[in-house]
Amino acid sequence: MSLTAALASFLAVLPAELPDKTILACLILSSRYRPGFVFAGAASAFLVQVTIAVAAGGALSLLPHRIIEACAAGAFLIGAVLLWRQKEDEEEDNENSGRDGVRSTFWPVFGTSFAVVFLAEFGDLTQFLTISLAARFHDPVAVGIGATLGLWVAAACAVTVGWRLLKLIPMHWLTRGAAVVMLALAGTSAYAAAS
Repeated sequence: MSLTAALASFLAVLPAELPDKTILACLILSSRYRPGFVFAGAASAFLVQVTIAVAAGGALSLLPHRIIEACAAGAFLIGAVLLWRQKEDEEEDNENSGRDGVRSTFWPVFGTSFAVVFLAEFGDLTQFLTISLAARFHDPVAVGIGATLGLWVAAACAVTVGWRLLKLIPMHWLTRGAAVVMLALAGTSAYAAAS
């Protein structure tokens, strides 16, 4: 395993992922749900996506772009609707209900985070970057480790920021704002699917 390939992958993927829509989705989800649960789902999705990228190589570019973007748009739209419809938490001290009293146990939050990140990341810039790095260095393990760590660091930053937003912004504003942002992400994905 090449340390140079792992480090180059980390340094290329991290800054490319920070301004990405999947990191914004992590930030939004972690402002609403338990950050650890969101990170677990997002980190698992990133790991699967990197595995696909280094294993599939150039074959990923053959997948229909419109279908991938349409699926991402659907996931964001569902997320927007779910966030908009949720009522404000009335019992914040209840350990099992979390901040919103709905869907805050591990598996639903993990599943939602995994699905949103997995679909949004499919065919994304960092995935193609990972494919290119694996082809360049001929070391899929090193590239996979570096890319995964870069994505995990970006997700951890987003989850940390999202969790801290609760101290600054009232929950009902945050929920409505998150729904609007998810709706905008659905729109951009739908536009990309149509073009």
